[in-house]
Amino acid sequence: MPRLRKLLIFVVALIVLVIGGAALVYRSIPTTNTSLTHFDTIIVLGTPANFDGTPSPEQRERTLEGIREFKAGIAPHLIFTGAAAHNQFVEAQTMAALALAQGVPPDAIIEEGKAQNTVQNIFYSQRIMAAHGWTSAEVVSSPSHLPRTALILKHFSMQWSTHPAPWPPEYTLWQRAVHYGVETEYCVRAGDRRLSRDTLSTQPHIDQLNKLT
Repeated sequence: MPRLRKLLIFVVALIVLVIGGAALVYRSIPTTNTSLTHFDTIIVLGTPANFDGTPSPEQRERTLEGIREFKAGIAPHLIFTGAAAHNQFVEAQTMAALALAQGVPPDAIIEEGKAQNTVQNIFYSQRIMAAHGWTSAEVVSSPSHLPRTALILKHFSMQWSTHPAPWPPEYTLWQRAVHYGVETEYCVRAGDRRLSRDTLSTQPHIDQLNKLT
């Protein structure tokens, strides 16, 4: 029993340390660059589906939050972005199917199925926005993922605001802490990159963009 108690104390202390470290890194990262409360579109960032093609917990929560924001009138369009980056299922298609099942009109949904990572999520979504003459977006993702997303968004010419989806209720505190720990390392690396906006404007430089991930 004493050993179990010590192990429990160690695990709790580690979780607190990880979350505390993440909080220190995240404090300086903006969540928006605009005062807008309504946007041209909502961008829902992809994450892998389950291996049977059903929405994974984070994919489900991101999609449902995007739907809630859409139905609340935050934007008249939804861009679901993500390729088959980690299994054979295209993330955008899985999320769009869930949105349709939740009553979102088909003409409000756009699927972006090329993006292999977060940088490409934003890059290809902005190209869709430009084609429609849209200049503003609310970006929905998991809480731990949004700070890295904001560091990437800073390099793009659009008005943006990040919006967190709820954590899946089945996630434990430990699972959440692990996500924050991984994303903190990404944020530290991304914060060291300096890319000009004209560098980000052309397709040949997407490899340079990918260094942010």
